[in-house]
Amino acid sequence: MADKNNWFTVPAVDDDGMTIIVTGRLDVDSYRARSRNSIRVEVSMPYIPEGPLGFPDGPTAELLEQATEAMQKELKGKNTAMMTGIFTGAGKREWVFYTFSTDVFGSFLNRALAELPELPLTIYAENDPGWEEYDEMLSVAEGASAD
Repeated sequence: MADKNNWFTVPAVDDDGMTIIVTGRLDVDSYRARSRNSIRVEVSMPYIPEGPLGFPDGPTAELLEQATEAMQKELKGKNTAMMTGIFTGAGKREWVFYTFSTDVFGSFLNRALAELPELPLTIYAENDPGWEEYDEMLSVAEGASAD
């Protein structure tokens, strides 16, 4: 089993040819093995990109990092959800989680972000019992690192 909090970061290209920085978690085996943890949740926040690469400006990047840290802190030591990926670029940050309940996840997210200003978030959830989207992220990352 991988070390706890074992992450990778690689550049990738989206369908529009924009660079996306993909950060993915590797130590998911025990959480993934529980069949109830089959709901994939994407939390997205758009931002005005700075420059042609589509990345956030300094203050926005800092706010995005504060949100990431707040979510990770709220999840530490809990089985509420597991953050498995972070995608940044093309004017958007997406945080990807797997959880067992959208209701429980919503409560977690509200607690985690309570101290931050109101954020323009979009939340999408789908059943993904085989963690197919996670596996796709890994294959994109492997393809990106092979270049």
